[in-house]
Parts: sequence; structure tokens; C-alpha cells
Amino acid sequence: HAGRRLVMGHHHHDYSSRPHPESVMLDLGGDVGALILHTDPVMHGVEVEISADGADRDGRHKQILERTMAGRPAFTAVFDELAAGSYTLWVGDEERSSGVAVMGGRVAELDWRSS
Repeated sequence: HAGRRLVMGHHHHDYSSRPHPESVMLDLGGDVGALILHTDPVMHGVEVEISADGADRDGRHKQILERTMAGRPAFTAVFDELAAGSYTLWVGDEERSSGVAVMGGRVAELDWRSS
């Protein structure tokens, strides 16, 4: 994709128990975007599943990891390489958010933090 790149903490299932200062490059452009989910620390390590609205759940998921943003701890999941569209996020069998818009060439953000 000939788009812009955003640098942020990296995702990897095997390392959820430690902070993630390393960076990940997001490939954005055309009809491909990304979603950053911000959560409270209590969700650290929780897997969040994402599916296109109206589609069957296909098991795509990310784990909430501790990253550093602006010099502070942040608990986030980064869903990359998403086709432009509307998405639902799940924790287990619970639908937590639906109608989450992702636009091509952009990074959408969703905030589940309580404060």
C-alpha cells in the first residue's frame, strides 16, 4: 500500500505480561485502515475479537497489551490491515461495540476507558 505509516507499540500474544516499548508499522492506504482500541489497565491481556458488521465472526482478534504512548503506559489493541467498513468488537460472547467505522488510509480510535 502506498499510504502513510503510524508507529505504535507492537502486538504479540506470547508477551502480554510485559510492557511493549517496541514499535509496529501500520500500512495504510487505499481501502485499508486500522483501529486502535484504548482500554483501562484491568483489560490487560484480554483478547478482543473483531468482525465486519453483518458478517460471521471469523476469529480475528488482538490482545490488550501495555504500550507506551506520549511517555505514559497505555493499554491498547491495534487492529491492522482492516478493509474500510463497519466493525463489531467482542469480548468472549459479549458484543462490546458495533458500528465502529474504519476508513481506508486512516487510523480509527475507540475508547473503552472508564475515565
